[in-house]
Amino acid sequence: MGEQDSNYTVAIREWSEEDRPREKLLKYGEQTLSNAELIAIIIRTGTRGRSAVDIGRELLHRFKSLRVMSGVDVSEFREIGGMKEAKIAQLKAAIELGRRMQSEEKSTSDPVRHSSDVAQRLMPIMRDLKKERFVLLLLDRKNVISDMIDVDNGTVDQVNPHIREILQAAIRKNASSIIVAHNHPSGSIQPSDQDKTFTRNLVIAATATGITCFDHIIIGDNRYFSFADEGLIGAYAAAAKQGI
Repeated sequence: MGEQDSNYTVAIREWSEEDRPREKLLKYGEQTLSNAELIAIIIRTGTRGRSAVDIGRELLHRFKSLRVMSGVDVSEFREIGGMKEAKIAQLKAAIELGRRMQSEEKSTSDPVRHSSDVAQRLMPIMRDLKKERFVLLLLDRKNVISDMIDVDNGTVDQVNPHIREILQAAIRKNASSIIVAHNHPSGSIQPSDQDKTFTRNLVIAATATGITCFDHIIIGDNRYFSFADEGLIGAYAAAAKQGI
């Protein structure tokens, strides 16, 4: 263990000011800090015999990367010594802000023209979740996304989105069209039979109310599946018009 590493067993308040993460950030900029030091600033304090940087280093060693850490459940954080409720909440909040920032970077006032426009917005906030999340995107007459609504959060295996709830939200918000999306925690993007049945029923019901369902997107591990791209939305819409 190097000389710098040996400092990590000493309380941060006893370090020289140059080495303290918060002071180092303010003096030299956040880009000069290691990931462990940035985590130390978020969780603020260590525990007996371990500094906040020690805990940050253990978190990174345990979960391997910041991206993996973003999908960690509260119960797994509790297994790390010194990670109590307040620290876990602070870290989870920081991770969620990072997700939302990535999503905002992909969000523009430009109209949705392709499934990738939606997937790029949703990927940062959904790809690493360990439970399925189902969202409804509302689009205005120019095909610009006006709102994103959580319809349901499910178990590891499934979500249970309600078609009536989806269409009521779209009507209430005066949406001209909708896109729905959910993630597969397994990383697979192949739609299940349940996914296909739900999408078909949604397209048919939406058509009856005068609302267009543009797509159903499944988010996997840096990949996505688009019902529209595969021609399924068009097939379901044609079936709806024919009353099949």
